[in-house]
Parts: sequence; C-alpha cells; structure tokens
Amino acid sequence: MSLPRVYPIVESAAWIARLAPTGVRLVQLRIKERPAAEVRMEIRAARARCAAAAMQLIVNDHWEAALAEGCDFVHLGQGDLEGVDLTALRRAGVRLGISTHDEAELERALAARPDYVALGPIYPTVLKIMPWQPQGLARLGEWKRRIGTLPLVAIGGLTLERLPGVFAAGADVAAVVTDIVRHADPEERARAWLRAAA
Repeated sequence: MSLPRVYPIVESAAWIARLAPTGVRLVQLRIKERPAAEVRMEIRAARARCAAAAMQLIVNDHWEAALAEGCDFVHLGQGDLEGVDLTALRRAGVRLGISTHDEAELERALAARPDYVALGPIYPTVLKIMPWQPQGLARLGEWKRRIGTLPLVAIGGLTLERLPGVFAAGADVAAVVTDIVRHADPEERARAWLRAAA
C-alpha cells in the first residue's frame, strides 16, 4: 500500500475544509476529550468533506465510531489496541495504522498486521507531554529496516526544515500537526509541505 508522503493531523472537520483546497490528499482527524455524540458528528462531517475533496480520512482512536460511519482508515495508539475488534475492522475493509515507541510496541503492532506503522516522537513536541524521549533519526532507519516494505510514518516535532532529514533517514510518510495548524498561514504552509515532499 502506498500513502501520500505527507499528511496533516487536525482536530475538526472545519480544518479539513480549510486544507482541502491546498492539495492535501490524506488527513488524520484526532479528537481528544469530547463527548461521544460530538465525536461521531465530527467524524461524519469529516468523512463527508474528505469525500467531496477526494481526500483520504484517517480517524484516530475512535474506531467504533469510524466503523459505524463507514470510514476506511483508523489509527490506533498502543492503549487503543486493548479493546479493538480487529476482526470487525478487517471484515469492513478498514485499513489500520498503529503508533509505536519502543521494541515491544513494534512487535505488538506488527502482530496486528497494520497497513502502516508510526514512530514518534522523532523530535521534542510541544503538543502534548510525552512519556518517551525523542526517537531521533537513527531510530527511523532502524524501524524501516525492521518493517521492510510496510509504510513507516514519522511523527512528533516535525517541521518543514526537518522534513528532508526525516525522509533520508527512512520514513515513507511524515505526519505534521503544529507546523501547519499553528502557522500564521496554515494553507500556504500545507502547500509548502506538499511541494517539499513531491
């Protein structure tokens, strides 16, 4: 499976609408600490906006809502693997990405037969407090050698300036949050990311 080289991570369908005209083809919706009904509505709206703009939607964590709304891609953290029904996801044709931070998590992720593996944080990140030290570029290369042709997504502290090094180290895809959504001109920044990854 091939993925676009870059994808933004956003917290709302409104962000997807903003980024759609930039040429972004893959986006992850990551919603934290909102009531289940709101999450479901946001996923429904995000899916509709992605469909209208020929974008691929990845739903973070909320696999049951994603399944109910007919989404075809979910991303799970290690904690989310505890209660997930992988059989139901596979039966529905839902593709799966899994976060990893160490060797044990990588083994666990690979056992779930994901469609991609994510490694992070590559650099220090301001978005949330992480219990892990930054992984660094060398770990990206190590992970890529371990997983072979499976796509490897780098995440955490990525900036446009760091992008060439991330790809050179072995990442197939770069997931970006703050360097786009907290930029003074997010739309133009997204276009710059896409140009850099072309």
